[in-house]
Amino acid sequence: MAMFDVDKAMTVKLDYELPEYPTFADGIRRAPRRESHLSEADKKLAIKNALRYIHPDHHAQMAEEFAKELEEHGRIYGYRFRPQGKLYGKPIEQYKGNCTEGKAFQVMIENNLDFDVALYPYELVTYGEAGQVCQNWMQYRLIKKYLEVMTNEQTLVVMSGHPLGLFHSHPTAPRCIISNGLMVGMYDNQKDFNRAAALGVANYGQMTAGGWMYIGPQGIVHGTFNTLLGAGRLKLGISEDGNLAGRLFISAGLGGMSGAQGKAAEIAGAVSIIAEVDESRIMTRYTQGWVSEKTGSLDEALSIAQKKMAAKEPCAIAYHGNVVDLLEYLLEKNVHVDLLSDQTSCHVPYDGGYCPQGLTFEQRTEMLDKDPEGFCKLVDKTLRHHYELICKLHEQGTYFFDYGNAFLKSVFDAGVTAVCKNGENDLDGFVFPSYVEDILGPFLFDYGYGPFRWCCLSRNPDDLDKTDAAAADYIQAHNRRYQDHDNYIWLRDAKKNKMVVGTQCRILYSDAMGRMNIALKFNEMVRNGEIGPVMLGRDHHDTGGTDSPFRETSNIKDGSNIMADMATQCYAGNAARGMSLVALHNGGGVGVSKSINGGFGMVLDGSENVDAILRMSMPWDVMVGVARRSWARNEHAVSTAAEYNKMYEGQDHITLPYMAENDEQLIDKALKSAESK
Repeated sequence: MAMFDVDKAMTVKLDYELPEYPTFADGIRRAPRRESHLSEADKKLAIKNALRYIHPDHHAQMAEEFAKELEEHGRIYGYRFRPQGKLYGKPIEQYKGNCTEGKAFQVMIENNLDFDVALYPYELVTYGEAGQVCQNWMQYRLIKKYLEVMTNEQTLVVMSGHPLGLFHSHPTAPRCIISNGLMVGMYDNQKDFNRAAALGVANYGQMTAGGWMYIGPQGIVHGTFNTLLGAGRLKLGISEDGNLAGRLFISAGLGGMSGAQGKAAEIAGAVSIIAEVDESRIMTRYTQGWVSEKTGSLDEALSIAQKKMAAKEPCAIAYHGNVVDLLEYLLEKNVHVDLLSDQTSCHVPYDGGYCPQGLTFEQRTEMLDKDPEGFCKLVDKTLRHHYELICKLHEQGTYFFDYGNAFLKSVFDAGVTAVCKNGENDLDGFVFPSYVEDILGPFLFDYGYGPFRWCCLSRNPDDLDKTDAAAADYIQAHNRRYQDHDNYIWLRDAKKNKMVVGTQCRILYSDAMGRMNIALKFNEMVRNGEIGPVMLGRDHHDTGGTDSPFRETSNIKDGSNIMADMATQCYAGNAARGMSLVALHNGGGVGVSKSINGGFGMVLDGSENVDAILRMSMPWDVMVGVARRSWARNEHAVSTAAEYNKMYEGQDHITLPYMAENDEQLIDKALKSAESK
């Protein structure tokens, strides 16, 4: 077919005229060069793939630009197609569109690319070092065009950032179905993924970056707050209504994965020192009020911490330096550390997510480009030493937990088999727990509590205040567990704690019934004109949304922690019930091939149709996870599932397990009998 026929066959396409090349603002973080190991044939294919978005009249010019980007950045971003200036989630009424959902998705996309929100906004990276909204700016522009024309009887299909097209559906079908980075099993590894990403056929959506549901660093503060309080109750003897006053929390990373740790620690009452090698990330969190103090001096960091601990005043201190240096210093000074974790982007340690000891951030970036093999060796060396220091602190009474960033898996990959429970491989887990394994799993996920979130699409702070109040009223009226009490405190103080970065959004760890009833209340408020439209969602890191033996399913002990059935069923079930947006991703916060994440977005427009979808979909989205956890014999999940069966008798029903844990002697006898025959 002649190329002009292709042009005539499309009504949704990039504008014929090339946009003016945009200027780039000073002081905005830029992604490091990505490694891909492309052959010459691969490089040609990558350019050819990118040219698919471009009218042939401009191929000669754009081929040169794409080739230059590929050489300089390791990826083709299509910088020419980035809109000039600052992107941010504007009030929904300012967007073009034929349906509320199409406008809502644009709000969320542009919030994810806000300079105040995104880690590397010019490279479309929202968070997690590599989590992208889509692969390139041509895709961004084309997605925008589709969302502007989409009706409530169409569904947009997005594959790894590429808008495949609009297809006829119906008003209660999803308006958008997204998948990111789903690889055929044989090729589901980091090396092949990097090649596919460089070719422009795979996108690492992280979780809520490529699912367009990231709400800024607030999104992980609640989970970190719950984790720290849970760790205090579990290991430090903190009462259910107490906090971490006078306690010391040490961690690392102020932007790659979240930047939430200092803020969460302050809300929990603790003193924290958070190490970060990139000074720009420290300045971002400092100006946003997410850390209270900053220093490049270990002596000063400790002095501030000790004074605040003695006064039992919460304080988040950003230390500009390597966490390994910080841990060496604390051991040298014989400082007792209560809680210890790490939140660097260890799911991509060799792509810049983890900085070797002895290198500045700038030296890290240069070495990534010029000597990637040498860089990888230094990463492994530092990881091994980092682990040694953690073991020494553990011996002195520190509680260390992996905060879901694949730190312990990275230590194992660096050659430390001692980190494995079985001393050989990671099949039985690690000697130190994941925060899900000890805390979030048994005390939150098994009950169905997880990171429910909403965005007030009007960008009006008053709307957020009203939704906060409505959710708090519901929790106060249905306060059954200490988790509900924690959540009430969280909402009560949310405005005072200045959690919002970007659009007016909130996160709330809520269970199945809580999410459904709060969502129904919000939709009623929209219907009554009390607030503007609202978009619901969640982190894919939830009760039922993600399968990952290194994080979300680390407390599942029946062997099914390596299966991806739950996330896939969650995603498919949300689509079947009519969620506005559904997404399925490879990788999440632990890296390619290490998890599958299913997520959703749901636009509340005040309609009765939305009420019906909420009543079907919100319980399903949570209880598919509780049911799986129950079948794994998780005690709290079994009781929650049994309660659900009673509540929904005649409508829903969950299969419950008969327990055999108390029959060890019987099983041993049976095995010995079988062996003797």
